[in-house]
Parts: sequence; C-alpha cells; structure tokens
Amino acid sequence: MTSSDKPGNSADAPAVHTGVAARDWATASADPQYRAAVVDLLGALAYGELAAFERLAEDAKLAPTLADKAELAKMASAEFHHFERLRDRLAGIGEEPTAAMEPFVAAFAGFHKQTAPSDWLEGLVKAYVGDSIASDFYREVAARLDTDTRELVLAVLDDTGHAGFAVEKVRAAIDADPRVGGRLALWARRLMGEALSQSQRVVADRDALSTMLVGGVADGFDLAEVGKMFSRITEAHTKRMAALGLAA
Repeated sequence: MTSSDKPGNSADAPAVHTGVAARDWATASADPQYRAAVVDLLGALAYGELAAFERLAEDAKLAPTLADKAELAKMASAEFHHFERLRDRLAGIGEEPTAAMEPFVAAFAGFHKQTAPSDWLEGLVKAYVGDSIASDFYREVAARLDTDTRELVLAVLDDTGHAGFAVEKVRAAIDADPRVGGRLALWARRLMGEALSQSQRVVADRDALSTMLVGGVADGFDLAEVGKMFSRITEAHTKRMAALGLAA
C-alpha cells in the first residue's frame, strides 16, 4: 500500500506499549472479540492490497512512457506481495482469507466506482492520496494492536515507491501547465471526502472493529480520540497536497 512520506504520517507507534499492545498474538487472541476485530482488520487490509495491485496494473495502461509502465508494474508487484503476507497470516491463524476479505469488497468497489480516474494524472493522485489516507488510519490502529499483528500491519504499509513517483510526475505536469493544478486539487478534495466516508462506513458496519476503535476491546480510542484521529489524518492529507503542489 502506498503510505505517506514518513514526515507526513499521522502517527507513529508509541515508544512504550501497554495493555494489549504489549502482548503477543497468542495471548491477546484469547479474547474472542479482539480476535474478531483483528481478523476484520487483516481482511480489510488484504483486500485493499489486492485492489491496489489491480488498480496499479490498470493505471499502467494509461502511462505515457514505457519507463512509467515499468515503474507502475514494479509497484503493483510490491502490493501483491503485501497481499500474500496478509493472506498467509490469516490462514496461519486458522481463518479463511477469502471469507475475511469478503465483507469489505462492496466498500472498496463503491469507493473505486465513485472515484474512477479519467486520465493518468488523476490516477496518480488517487493512488497517492487515497492509499495514504488508508495507511494513516491503519497506522493509528496498529499502535493499539498486539506485537505480532502490529509488526505485520506496519510492514505491509511500507511505501512501494508510489509517493515519490506521484509527487514528481504531478509537480512536473503542473509546472508544464499550471491550469492542471486546479483540476487536480478539486479531484483530491473529492478523494479525501470519499475515502473518509467509506472508512467510517466500514468501521460502523463491523461491530468488533468499531468496538475496538472506541475502547471496548484492547486499548482503543475513546470517542473524543476518534475525532482527534480523523483530524490528524486530515492534517496529514493537507501536507501531502502541499507536496504535490496542490491546495488542500
């Protein structure tokens, strides 16, 4: 998954972990509700990585040069390897990967249907902005997970290289034609709204996941902290827009 540039991440894992965040999976998963929440989280991440692989492969068709096609193909391959790690982890803890991913297919399909890019530049902005918002959300949650799950989640959020690639290409396009900037800024604002809407909907639909996030399982956020979390995600988005040369 395309993560944000490191300085722009909404939150890094705390240096000192307590509660569930200090336990390993074998200990933490004894709580069936926590286990269900983690299975949901891994299922959502796994399908997100699979969808990212498919999208990057499609975007490669719009690439203006062979070098750009090759770069996107390399990124798509990295996303698929992330998917494989999550799939294998689900299988390793006794869960059927397809069943874990299935509840999230509709939400991802809805997001991609509402945000289908019309050209190469819109596709780059979508991958950079949309994936980075998702990565910020997962990083926030990861800080409250058991040690084994946290390590895996953070590993699959590593940047595939798309962040720097997108910034370079979009800024070059704006330099060549400043009018492009206004169109892409509007597009990025639309992406932000759709991404936040879909993520909130997914959480609301999955009881175990929403309970974990608001503190009912593990060391979750309280309701006030949920609001702060989304504020941090919005702030990180603003920084990314500036990196692209776009107004938030």
